Amino acid sequence: MSILVDACIWSAALRRGASVHATELAELINKSRVSLLGPIRQEALCGIRDVARFELIREYLAEFPDVPIETADYEMAAASFNLCRSRGVQGSNTGFLLCAVSARLQRPIYTVDRDFTVFAGLFPVLLHSVAP
Repeated sequence: MSILVDACIWSAALRRGASVHATELAELINKSRVSLLGPIRQEALCGIRDVARFELIREYLAEFPDVPIETADYEMAAASFNLCRSRGVQGSNTGFLLCAVSARLQRPIYTVDRDFTVFAGLFPVLLHSVAP
């Protein structure tokens, strides 16, 4: 099963170097189990000041085609945003979109963003966990 990888994991692996998340991501890549959303690609590339480093990471991420996002995904993301907001919970538009695509495709999300565990208390969210 393919796993949707969040920007925080890409950042941990590609910018910060060795970590449990870099190791897990490498294993998932070796098993061809990684999926990427276009908005996550954008987030992973944002903030890289060094042009050469930006190009290196852009080329690396180019190996992972974007998972198609459908109109229903945007609608579900908006509904999730509205539900969370009505309960006093905030989140990013990209995070809600990632949850919507995950739900449609039944693919877990690999993230360390704590927002997703909060979301899971309000609507079903599949999360990838790293084996100890």
